[in-house]
Amino acid sequence: MKNLTKNLLVPVSILASTPALAHNISPEDILRMNEGGTFDYIHLGATHMLTGYDHLLFLFGVMFFLTKFNDIVKFITAFTIGHCITLLFATYMKITFNYFLVDAAIAASVIYKGFDNNDGFKRWLDMNSPNQVVMVFLFGLLHGFGLSTRLQQLPIYSDASPMLSKILSFNVGVELGQIIALIPMFAVLTLLRKMQSYNRLSIASNIGLIFAGTYLLFIQLHRYEHDHDARHANKSAYISFRVAS
Repeated sequence: MKNLTKNLLVPVSILASTPALAHNISPEDILRMNEGGTFDYIHLGATHMLTGYDHLLFLFGVMFFLTKFNDIVKFITAFTIGHCITLLFATYMKITFNYFLVDAAIAASVIYKGFDNNDGFKRWLDMNSPNQVVMVFLFGLLHGFGLSTRLQQLPIYSDASPMLSKILSFNVGVELGQIIALIPMFAVLTLLRKMQSYNRLSIASNIGLIFAGTYLLFIQLHRYEHDHDARHANKSAYISFRVAS
């Protein structure tokens, strides 16, 4: 069991180390989106979802024990409605927050899903787990807010093209990226269920989610602290310059 968990955590750790480079709106994206049209925002939304490993890990956790088509539709619809609400509403109303802290909360949702999938509420807290569909919807709201904080880094409020069109195009891209990601997830989970060691793999995989979520959580908190220190240093330097002047 220990070797199985160790072997599983190696690829998970490699995957989890990539978001620091991938899951951001780069300066190049910002410049490119100055003249970006509908298809540019669709493409950016899709690639942002496909490189958003915190979103993908959470979706993997949601999908893990779903075998019936109706259940898959129910849970994915709850998640989709949730993230569409906050992505559209928060962006349109210009409601934002520090995106490192929002991403840290999203990482916590990955930890939660792994904990819940391993029946952590009953085993460790001696209580029934919260309604799973409701929690997936609530976490969908959180994930959508995270997407919104990133989208608001782009020049979507310029007069070059309608703001709502940009928001909707980005959201369409996110949905396309989600569909593309769900197909191989479903295929992999279907194969896993046919293996004799599925029960052990299930436990190890969800422990992997907990570790990956914890790693992402600390990465985002570290980046927030670094960003906070940098902003504080810049502000102090500016004040010193004004006083010296």
